[in-house]
Amino acid sequence: MIKRGITHVGVFFLYLISLLPLRILFIFSRLLYYLLYYVIRYRKKVVRTNLTNAFPEKSVKEILSIEKKYFKYLAELIFEIIELATISKAETLKRVRFTGLEQIENRFQKGESILACTGHYGNWELGTLALGLNLSGKTIVIYKPINNRIFEAWFDKLRTKFGNVFVAMRQTLRCMATYKNEPSLLCFASDQSPVREESKYFLNFLNQPTAALLGVEKIAKSTNRAIYYFKVTPVKMGYYDVEVLPMCLDPSKTVDGEITNLHFHFLENIIKDKPQYWLWSHKRWKFKPE
Repeated sequence: MIKRGITHVGVFFLYLISLLPLRILFIFSRLLYYLLYYVIRYRKKVVRTNLTNAFPEKSVKEILSIEKKYFKYLAELIFEIIELATISKAETLKRVRFTGLEQIENRFQKGESILACTGHYGNWELGTLALGLNLSGKTIVIYKPINNRIFEAWFDKLRTKFGNVFVAMRQTLRCMATYKNEPSLLCFASDQSPVREESKYFLNFLNQPTAALLGVEKIAKSTNRAIYYFKVTPVKMGYYDVEVLPMCLDPSKTVDGEITNLHFHFLENIIKDKPQYWLWSHKRWKFKPE
């Protein structure tokens, strides 16, 4: 939504907004919520359809409650991400509190590289920014590039400002070769929707057949790197707790599909607990099994 039609003037305007205190951004987020939900009605049909299909047991009243909470959080998230353009290291460390990172550090000390999974739940951008500041090894994030060149450059600047490496999905193997002699954490938000030609593997996720990317599983089984899930819990606007959970410590002992199913199982449980923090406006279920 921010990215559509963005120009250099637009990027400068985002920079100015990022200088405002969080309490002012919170007020702006409430205004943006009313604009998105009641005036623009941004992807409202997509959100409602996704929620209804994901939670068939819930009443219309419950669905509408989650829907409104989601749009309120989406408005906050937009301003939180804009703020990352000028956020300091000290402020980043204050905003995100990790538990369980010693598991990663212990493996780094042994010279091991690890895989990390998470979903588009909470502020994944702030989480990865803070992660790089808390680890001794290299933090490498796999992502899908954005079509708008100006916005892509702006996003790349704020994502890598503290030393994280962002790698386009199709360059993953080349990146792994570059850092093969250095302990690293390779991070995936693997709930992303595959393109049609890559929609080969489907699993049941939120009561629907869901196409899944197999990148994490393929890399894990070929390298036998341990996989950890990063569970994000929003505390209040701009503040998050992140718990590091062991997901699969010996991929060589898994069967095909097991790792992919496990990641989605972790994410599904988190979403069901507090659904408003997942990205419901994404057209996640575009493709069905043939």
